[in-house]
Amino acid sequence: MQWAITIPAFLASVVEFVEAFTIVLVVGVTINWRSAIVGTLAAVAALAVIVAIFGVTLVQYVPLDALRLAVGCILILFGLKWLKKALLRYSGLKALHDEEAIFEETMAELKASGQTITQRLQPTAVALAFKSVFLEGLEVAFIVITFGSTVVTQKGIGGIASATIGALAAGLLVILAGVLIKAPLTKVPENTLKFVVGIMLTTFGTFWTAEGFGFAWPFADAFLIILAALYLLASLAIIFWLKSVRQRQLAAPANVARS
Repeated sequence: MQWAITIPAFLASVVEFVEAFTIVLVVGVTINWRSAIVGTLAAVAALAVIVAIFGVTLVQYVPLDALRLAVGCILILFGLKWLKKALLRYSGLKALHDEEAIFEETMAELKASGQTITQRLQPTAVALAFKSVFLEGLEVAFIVITFGSTVVTQKGIGGIASATIGALAAGLLVILAGVLIKAPLTKVPENTLKFVVGIMLTTFGTFWTAEGFGFAWPFADAFLIILAALYLLASLAIIFWLKSVRQRQLAAPANVARS
């Protein structure tokens, strides 16, 4: 198993599955668990097909250098998106992601639309669970395919299997935690996970993009650690700068009032 592929897939999947679980929990509690489970399983099946088709196709038919170039560019953009959200939240410019608030809001919307507890399979509930798991799972599938397809193994399926193991482990962990807690998973440090995964995605993206252009990194794969450290330092510097800007903005009205 390629742990450098499995770990990012696991961490990113935890974030997405926690967000999907919140909506599935609402459906199960507000309407019924049968509809929630059917919608979830249908979404998982659809995502499995996407990973199987696109992942294997990329590995078998796209040259590795071209694949790493394309995937690297995409990962940089994807990683920077995650980093941007994390940095804004750490600096106080964006509200923290609140699973409990999302849970309450979604439940209120379902009740306002006339949805009630029933034993029958409810199409609307199935669709809501499917939509939530599928949309959040698309990002998981994206990470599994991009990370896995850049590592070629003797079997020719790349690191797809390793990335899939990471995603499945994350899904099982979230389900187990949800069954035990029976409430939104508010204790999961989503912002920290997004920050870490954003660093990892951007690091791997930079590394593979350069390799796609034929660049040979000093110290080979070990340079990934140096890249990650550079992005981490840059991110911390940006957080510090954003906090100082925010503090000046908050202090400006008070200074004007005193004058």
